[in-house]
Amino acid sequence: MTPPMTPPVTRMTPQTRSRRLVAGLGLLVGLLTLASVAVGYAALDLPAALGDAWAGRPTLPALVLMELRLPRALLGALVGFSLGLTGAVMQGYLRNPLADPGILGVSSAAALGAVMVFHGGLAGSLALALPLGGIAGAALAALGIVVLAARGTGTQGLILAGIGLSSLAGALTALVLNLAPNPYAALEIVFWLMGSLADRSLDHVRLCLPLMAIGWVLMLSTARALDALALGEDIAASLGFDLVSVRLRIVTGAALAVGSGVAVSGAIGFVGLVVPHLVRPLVGARPTPSLWPSGLLGAALVLGADLLVRLVPTRPELKLGVVTALVGAPFLIALLVRRGDGR
Repeated sequence: MTPPMTPPVTRMTPQTRSRRLVAGLGLLVGLLTLASVAVGYAALDLPAALGDAWAGRPTLPALVLMELRLPRALLGALVGFSLGLTGAVMQGYLRNPLADPGILGVSSAAALGAVMVFHGGLAGSLALALPLGGIAGAALAALGIVVLAARGTGTQGLILAGIGLSSLAGALTALVLNLAPNPYAALEIVFWLMGSLADRSLDHVRLCLPLMAIGWVLMLSTARALDALALGEDIAASLGFDLVSVRLRIVTGAALAVGSGVAVSGAIGFVGLVVPHLVRPLVGARPTPSLWPSGLLGAALVLGADLLVRLVPTRPELKLGVVTALVGAPFLIALLVRRGDGR
């Protein structure tokens, strides 16, 4: 009597796991976006607000939806996706699990540009002066980093340049705070630096979305090169990848995505650092399968943190960057200790 045949065990490939994870995270981001639109300090009849907005009727529910709730939800998803994707790309490119979106110094430069607008008094005279100043600061920093990348500066050189740029921008920000004309201006600058999505409009979305989209495309175009770079720069070059071109696309894409995000939301830390660590065990060690899941999980985390900010009964509300730091820093320390990387 022959024993019954057991069906062959099929193992799920990292690509399949990544696709399923992307589908699940995409659904989660959609649900959190709807929740972000529905949740606020005052009750909102969402179907009525949607109907009024669609019909062009300027009712109060429609104005609350279009001017407050929807921009906040969209910016949460966009900023979170940029941070998560950039964190995964930078960790894959630098082959360093502690790399984060701010490692090139663009975030600090964007913050400095916005702070200079505060100090100059332009923020009160022009609605978009603040994000425009942040984008200008990020653009200047990105230009310097791109020039270094185009000249063939190696990975270590870019890291050192980013650290120097970040330190300089931080020192100049402290100088502006020190020279603030009155304590109220300094306090307003400090609050902005803590990061928040409150009081943003669809104009902020229109301003940052094109820059972010270009940055995403540039970074995603390096996926195959990141897999090769995991084996070392010499092997990647021998496989036919132009390392200077890869470096330029990564640096430019990260600068556009992160710089525009900081310009509209302020500093939101630890998302890009922690998210790839959560995704990597689910999709494998290769960088490519982790890119889209990292972006979507970053969007979900920022949306969830922003919902938490509104649900906690404190007035004024907690700053988003404070919440992500309070949650992200202990989590990262626990994760590194558990994996034996924190020695």
